[in-house]
Parts: sequence; C-alpha cells; structure tokens
Amino acid sequence: MGDWIQKIQDGAGHATEFFQEAWQELQKVYWPSRKETYAATAVVIVVVILVSVYLAGVDFVLTKAIQAMLG
Repeated sequence: MGDWIQKIQDGAGHATEFFQEAWQELQKVYWPSRKETYAATAVVIVVVILVSVYLAGVDFVLTKAIQAMLG
C-alpha cells in the first residue's frame, strides 16, 4: 500500500527537479531587445513581400506562356 505513495513522492521530486533545471536554462537564454525584435520582424515582412511579388510574377508569366501554347 505504501509503494504507490513512494511512487508519487518520487514523481513529485522529479517534477520539481525538472522545473528547477528548466528555470535555470531559461536564465541562460539571450532574449532580444524590443528594437532587435522589431528589426527582425521588419526583415521578415520585407522578404515575404519580395518573395510574394516574385512568385506572382513567375505565376503570371507561366500562365501566359501556357495559355499561348494551348491556344
């Protein structure tokens, strides 16, 4: 009967150790500043827009080429 109590205590000890180690690792993480985050976001948005325009152009050209070949 006491075996399950020991398992619960062991599990709680492991969980506590896990969260302590996770917190220690989070303290080591480099968190970017607000300025760095805005700059990285702006780069991503610009790249997404450029790739979208490029793919739209390729799609348009290929559509016209296929339409010209088919009739």
